[in-house]
Formats: sequence, structure tokens, C-alpha cells
Amino acid sequence: MSVQELAMQLPRVEKLRLMEALWDDLSHEGQEVESPSWHEAVLKETEQRVASGEEVPLDWDAAKRRLRRL
Repeated sequence: MSVQELAMQLPRVEKLRLMEALWDDLSHEGQEVESPSWHEAVLKETEQRVASGEEVPLDWDAAKRRLRRL
């Protein structure tokens, strides 16, 4: 059985503890994750759409409401 399958069988509170432990481990300095090469191009495209008015940024609360409707 994979680690992911084992984690899915944990009670919710244990999943949250595991998630916090993983986040704590991943967030330590010196363990930076390198962004994929395509990220820069996508970010620049988004910046251009925002600058031209083609895309309007949403604040986080509005984005969450919109995502929850999907």
C-alpha cells in the first residue's frame, strides 16, 4: 500500500496533523522548491492580461466564493 493510500485512511484529525508536519518540513529555509520553467511565461502572460484590462484580479475572499460555486 502506498503512503498516499495509507494517509487517506487516517481520521481527519490525523490527516491535519500530518499536513501540518509536512508543511513544517517543506517550509524550512534551504529546502526551496524550484519553480518549473513554464511558470515565468505564464506569470508574464497573466500580468499582460491584467495590464490590458482583459483579466481582472479577484481578492482572496471573492476567489474562494467563486471556486465554491463550481
